[in-house]
Amino acid sequence: MPLLPQAQADVSTDRFFITTAIDYANGDPHFGHALEKVGADAIARAHRQMGRDVHFLIGMDEHGQKVAQSATARGIAPQAYVDEVAATFHAMWDLLGVSYDQFIRTTDAPHKSGVRALIKRIHESAPDSFYQKAYEGWYCVGCELFKRDDEVADGKCVLHPTRELQWTKERNWFFRLSKYQKFIENLLATKPHFIQPESRRNEILALLAQGLEDISITRSRLDWAIPFPLPTDDDQPQGTWVWFDALPNYLTATGYPNAGWKSKWPAQLHVVGKDITRLHVVVWPAMLQAAELPLPERVWAHGFLSFGGERFSKSAGVKADLHEAIARYGADAFRYFLLREIPFDGDGSFSWERFDAVYTSELANGLGNLASRTIAMVEKYCEGVVPSVDPTDTCLALDAAECADLAAAITTIDGSRGYLCHESLDTVARLTVRANGFIQQTQPWVIAKDPARKAELDAVLAALIRSLARQASWLAPFMPTKAQELWTQIGGAGSVHDTRFADLEQLSVAGWTVTKGTGMFPRPEPPKA
Repeated sequence: MPLLPQAQADVSTDRFFITTAIDYANGDPHFGHALEKVGADAIARAHRQMGRDVHFLIGMDEHGQKVAQSATARGIAPQAYVDEVAATFHAMWDLLGVSYDQFIRTTDAPHKSGVRALIKRIHESAPDSFYQKAYEGWYCVGCELFKRDDEVADGKCVLHPTRELQWTKERNWFFRLSKYQKFIENLLATKPHFIQPESRRNEILALLAQGLEDISITRSRLDWAIPFPLPTDDDQPQGTWVWFDALPNYLTATGYPNAGWKSKWPAQLHVVGKDITRLHVVVWPAMLQAAELPLPERVWAHGFLSFGGERFSKSAGVKADLHEAIARYGADAFRYFLLREIPFDGDGSFSWERFDAVYTSELANGLGNLASRTIAMVEKYCEGVVPSVDPTDTCLALDAAECADLAAAITTIDGSRGYLCHESLDTVARLTVRANGFIQQTQPWVIAKDPARKAELDAVLAALIRSLARQASWLAPFMPTKAQELWTQIGGAGSVHDTRFADLEQLSVAGWTVTKGTGMFPRPEPPKA
């Protein structure tokens, strides 16, 4: 059966423009940031291996009141502050092997001019979408949002319960979001896959049922912001609300409004956290509709990551150090655990005990042991060269089972069933278990004792190397460095990232020369008594 299905859901082009939420410049990268970035990176890498022209965008959201306050607390200028924070995020994503093609910052001059151009275009295309009025309400600096009554509990924002809400009264520019209620309802009715997973879509539908409210899109007396390009009646300078600045980054990254942007827009996929789904599924499409610009094709909202059952929160003291987690078994093992253990369509929990258990069972004792045993047997029985031989029925059965699994795995990451990184890795884990079972079933060391069974032995060892090659190719999006290490040790030429999933069914490993290296996944040392 072909590994790559003939049709992929909502794939209108070979181009694949994927984005993540840009990270707010108010602290160090944390586990939630890492989950989103490595998840999106795995999706981007997988689509490259599907042969698509991928452009992967990440970046920094650097304006807003909270950033200005943090800079003041440090006694430095806001630009110097965000430069430091951006460098920290850059370093973390490089450490984790995130293969972004573009890193945008909202303090970049092209972005700021693009935001002003978009606001002016909305004003020209739909002038009644903007209006001015005085407004007062509870404002959460943590969210950079005015909060509705249902978003406040015990006088605190439900997402930032340690922060004091600020009662704010000022005259602002407003965006007439209510005007686009029917448009958003029709969008979700005609394109139900626009927001996934289904649980997130249901939340948006419930929000729409309450009726959309117009939103304040400027802040008076806010210097650390993009100046709003339209004057106010009272001549009070206005800074652009941070979200009306941040959301357009996906568009300004294409060079908008300069020549060539239309060849890059729209984005095929926005990957965001579930706490900002409303902004990406309601506010952002409404902005684009007001500007008469195409909408992105899909928004995928992942869940939250908790630590010991509590949501990670710097302000609440629930945190773990990313560098410590990465140093424990290396960046690739950490990537594997996050995407294997945390459902990319829901919430999940991190614990050191579970990290140790998954690493030991699936990587050290599973894949690592499989690779070590297989390579050692090819060296011992075939002088290190993978034999060219017709497969036995037993080997053909292994090939068929693997191809069936990988055909199903494509649907976990190509968009036809969503973007389910955890299910993709579940497939690889099955391949590893099956291949280890195949060794126990065929017992190559027993076959090797009978010279008359040499062809059978060759077929078994070739089948095992084929299995490892398929696993390396499929693991490449998730563990890019370790997958390359495995690919090289079994004799694969060039980069494993250049392999194509569609070619794995007919993959030939005949003549590959194996090279036993150091153990890819050393077993952790038992704790000292």
